[in-house]
Amino acid sequence: MDDLRLEPLPPTLEDYLDLRRLSGLTPKRPDQGAPALTNSWAWRRIVDATGRSVAMGRVVGDGGWYFLVADMATLPDFQRRGLGRRILEGLLAEIREKAPEGAYVTLLADPPGQALYRSLGFSEPTSGSVTMHLLMSA
Repeated sequence: MDDLRLEPLPPTLEDYLDLRRLSGLTPKRPDQGAPALTNSWAWRRIVDATGRSVAMGRVVGDGGWYFLVADMATLPDFQRRGLGRRILEGLLAEIREKAPEGAYVTLLADPPGQALYRSLGFSEPTSGSVTMHLLMSA
């Protein structure tokens, strides 16, 4: 892991699209990925010795009280090495440092990441809230 480096930067568009697709997240098109790279509140990526992003995560938020962790992804050959933990800890540290007290941090926890998220203090809502979504189509 000495040749892997954590950076507070977004991946390239090509790396972003590859990481999503190869890690099992829903593939996205360049016209969807480009705004994600420029309009996020915070990014973390892990790059290998060649500069290729092998893991990533980002925060979408208003900077005040609401922060959504998204796009947590690691290439299959680099999974189970603690890279997701390093990324998420870095993102949470930035929220703690920059956001006002009482910030609300949320995420959609797919089964492979649930143990990691719980180990860092995330829990399911006890208020009866459920995750809902709407996929916009043309």
